[in-house]
Amino acid sequence: MTLSQTSPAKRLGFFSRLLDDVPAGERYRLVTEQIAHAEAFGFDSAWVAQHHFHEHEGGLPSPFVFLAHVAARTRRIRLGTGIVTLPMENAVRVAEDAIVLDLLSGGRLELGVGTGGTPESFAAFGITSEDRSAVYARHLAVVREAWAGRPLPGGDRLYPAAEQLLGRIWQATFSVAGGERAGQAGDGLMLSRTQPRTADAPNASLSDLQHPIIDAYLAALPAGSTPRIVGSRSLFVADDRNEALRLADVGLRRSASRFAAAVSPGQAPRPGPDAPLETLIAAYDVHVGTPDDVIASLRADTALARTTDIVFQVHSVDPPHAQILRSIELTATHVAPALGWVRKQPGNATAASLATPTSATRIEAFA
Repeated sequence: MTLSQTSPAKRLGFFSRLLDDVPAGERYRLVTEQIAHAEAFGFDSAWVAQHHFHEHEGGLPSPFVFLAHVAARTRRIRLGTGIVTLPMENAVRVAEDAIVLDLLSGGRLELGVGTGGTPESFAAFGITSEDRSAVYARHLAVVREAWAGRPLPGGDRLYPAAEQLLGRIWQATFSVAGGERAGQAGDGLMLSRTQPRTADAPNASLSDLQHPIIDAYLAALPAGSTPRIVGSRSLFVADDRNEALRLADVGLRRSASRFAAAVSPGQAPRPGPDAPLETLIAAYDVHVGTPDDVIASLRADTALARTTDIVFQVHSVDPPHAQILRSIELTATHVAPALGWVRKQPGNATAASLATPTSATRIEAFA
């Protein structure tokens, strides 16, 4: 099974790890404004990450609470978790919170889940990082059972009912096995903006790493299932190239100091904060510059060409709020249309799930 150039037009998403350089409450306010701005410029979806304890990796431990707040301030944009770190959660509470959020938002929730997260975070939740894959599988099975209306241990069933959410699960993964798992379940696949290289292939491109995951996902999908593939990418667009690179230099050196120090066994070391800026941009898979600059670099990303949803985040550049708003504008007006995105006309937007693309527009940008 392949995802061809005759696929429906791509959908456009905005992603945030809530890392604005302000106190937590102000982070939440600013990202709410960013999501509302993305909606005003036609973005189809907004996604937020969940992170516990480590404010420099992500500022949001409670995505359902935050997205309920966002839902009250938006009308159309779909609201996604990217991701809920499911091993750290009570599965029944995830199922309940998700359905309440979905009802309050008018059916706009997309649930991205994954094993997560920072290894040292697991201890506070009574599990070890080594156990997370097994716990994840158990918890995801419980979520499915609850949403399907089946009896839970003790005999109770979920209220409110939530069967409609079964078609809006997305699984995030770095691995071929994870891609196969998501495909077998008929779920969506979430690909990361960057991922570590192995010691055996330190110079592999992000596409080199992600094509096999996509292949495994598509091969495992049940017959008749509609592929759903999010390609998340780091993107910062500015009117002036020099200003974009200046901000990238600040943000990438800051994040490189953390990434370079956190190398797992079997991974290739990543450049540290003293590396040339061009090296950091390449190593951390960042697309930065003017609209023409980023269109050219994104068109070279052959894995992104196979996705159904392109989801952009400004991390790890992390520019100031005003520049994020401008990047959203330039992405919607220049970059995304060059990559196959067609903005829905006001009044034509629906709350239909991302699981069921409705546009018949064909993608030409990667031909």
